[in-house]
Amino acid sequence: MSTLSTTTYAVAGMTCGHCEATLTKVIGELDGVTEVGVDLATGQVTVTGAAAPDDARIAEVVDEAGYELTGRVA
Repeated sequence: MSTLSTTTYAVAGMTCGHCEATLTKVIGELDGVTEVGVDLATGQVTVTGAAAPDDARIAEVVDEAGYELTGRVA
């Protein structure tokens, strides 16, 4: 049985449902990602996958989508 890894990031610039859908799509397309949760109220994105996500790759796709990953949430 494998254990899933969950990481939460703070993302700046999310304001609406379109933002939520965009980030869910672009992050969800990354290899190994099984689930993406976006919380507009807190500005957080939670990424779940079989292994810990590549922070640099997550930051890259978030930036390409027009948002800013400001760090991991403890």
